[in-house]
Amino acid sequence: MQMVGAVLLLVGAVLQITRWELSPYLYTLGAVLFAYVQVMCRYEGKNLIVRRLRRQQIIGAVLLVFAGVLMFTSKRNEWIVCLTIAAVLELYTAWRIPSELEKEK
Repeated sequence: MQMVGAVLLLVGAVLQITRWELSPYLYTLGAVLFAYVQVMCRYEGKNLIVRRLRRQQIIGAVLLVFAGVLMFTSKRNEWIVCLTIAAVLELYTAWRIPSELEKEK
Protein backbone atom coordinates (compact mmCIF):
# COMPACT_ATOMS: atom_id res chain seq x y z
CA MET A 1 0.00 0.00 0.00
CA GLN A 2 2.92 2.34 0.66
CA MET A 3 4.26 1.79 -2.86
CA VAL A 4 0.84 2.55 -4.40
CA GLY A 5 0.68 5.72 -2.33
CA ALA A 6 4.16 6.75 -3.40
CA VAL A 7 3.34 6.23 -7.09
CA LEU A 8 0.10 8.23 -6.77
CA LEU A 9 2.05 10.97 -4.98
CA LEU A 10 4.55 11.20 -7.79
CA VAL A 11 1.97 11.06 -10.58
CA GLY A 12 -0.24 13.65 -8.87
CA ALA A 13 2.66 16.03 -8.29
CA VAL A 14 3.91 15.73 -11.87
CA LEU A 15 0.44 16.18 -13.34
CA GLN A 16 -0.22 19.20 -11.12
CA ILE A 17 2.34 21.07 -13.21
CA THR A 18 0.02 20.67 -16.21
CA ARG A 19 -2.92 21.96 -14.10
CA TRP A 20 -4.98 18.82 -14.79
CA GLU A 21 -8.04 19.09 -12.56
CA LEU A 22 -7.78 15.53 -11.20
CA SER A 23 -4.12 15.73 -10.19
CA PRO A 24 -4.81 17.10 -6.67
CA TYR A 25 -7.11 14.13 -6.05
CA LEU A 26 -4.43 11.65 -7.16
CA TYR A 27 -1.78 13.37 -5.08
CA THR A 28 -3.94 13.61 -1.94
CA LEU A 29 -5.04 9.98 -2.20
CA GLY A 30 -1.41 8.92 -2.53
CA ALA A 31 -0.37 11.15 0.37
CA VAL A 32 -3.07 9.72 2.63
CA LEU A 33 -2.11 6.13 1.76
CA PHE A 34 1.58 6.85 2.25
CA ALA A 35 1.02 8.68 5.55
CA TYR A 36 -1.32 5.97 6.84
CA VAL A 37 1.31 3.28 6.37
CA GLN A 38 3.99 5.38 8.04
CA VAL A 39 1.84 6.27 11.02
CA MET A 40 0.70 2.68 11.55
CA CYS A 41 4.25 1.29 11.42
CA ARG A 42 5.24 1.56 15.07
CA TYR A 43 8.58 1.48 16.82
CA GLU A 44 8.41 -0.11 20.26
CA GLY A 45 12.10 0.12 21.11
CA LYS A 46 13.80 2.39 23.62
CA ASN A 47 16.34 4.08 21.33
CA LEU A 48 15.72 7.83 21.69
CA ILE A 49 17.32 8.65 18.36
CA VAL A 50 14.99 6.31 16.47
CA ARG A 51 12.00 7.65 18.39
CA ARG A 52 12.94 11.21 17.40
CA LEU A 53 13.44 10.16 13.79
CA ARG A 54 10.03 8.46 13.78
CA ARG A 55 8.42 11.69 14.99
CA GLN A 56 10.16 13.57 12.19
CA GLN A 57 8.93 10.95 9.73
CA ILE A 58 5.35 11.40 10.91
CA ILE A 59 5.69 15.18 10.62
CA GLY A 60 6.88 14.67 7.04
CA ALA A 61 3.89 12.44 6.32
CA VAL A 62 1.48 15.05 7.71
CA LEU A 63 3.17 17.72 5.58
CA LEU A 64 2.66 15.53 2.51
CA VAL A 65 -1.07 15.46 3.20
CA PHE A 66 -1.08 19.19 3.93
CA ALA A 67 0.58 19.82 0.55
CA GLY A 68 -2.38 18.04 -1.02
CA VAL A 69 -4.77 20.36 0.82
CA LEU A 70 -2.77 23.33 -0.46
CA MET A 71 -3.15 22.03 -4.01
CA PHE A 72 -6.91 22.45 -3.64
CA THR A 73 -6.97 25.77 -1.80
CA SER A 74 -4.11 27.92 -3.07
CA LYS A 75 -4.01 29.64 -6.42
CA ARG A 76 -0.24 29.88 -6.35
CA ASN A 77 2.38 27.21 -5.72
CA GLU A 78 2.68 27.14 -1.92
CA TRP A 79 2.18 23.39 -2.04
CA ILE A 80 5.65 23.06 -3.60
CA VAL A 81 7.30 24.54 -0.50
CA CYS A 82 5.36 22.21 1.77
CA LEU A 83 6.15 19.23 -0.46
CA THR A 84 9.85 20.11 -0.48
CA ILE A 85 10.04 20.28 3.32
CA ALA A 86 8.15 16.97 3.60
CA ALA A 87 10.42 15.32 1.03
CA VAL A 88 13.56 16.44 2.89
CA LEU A 89 12.20 15.06 6.17
CA GLU A 90 11.12 11.78 4.56
CA LEU A 91 14.42 11.33 2.76
CA TYR A 92 16.49 12.11 5.85
CA THR A 93 14.54 9.73 8.07
CA ALA A 94 14.48 6.99 5.44
CA TRP A 95 18.27 7.13 5.38
CA ARG A 96 18.90 7.52 9.13
CA ILE A 97 16.39 5.09 10.70
CA PRO A 98 17.84 1.93 9.11
CA SER A 99 21.39 2.94 10.08
CA GLU A 100 20.33 3.58 13.69
CA LEU A 101 18.46 0.27 13.83
CA GLU A 102 21.58 -1.47 12.52
CA LYS A 103 23.68 0.15 15.28
CA GLU A 104 21.12 -1.04 17.81
CA LYS A 105 21.67 -4.68 16.88
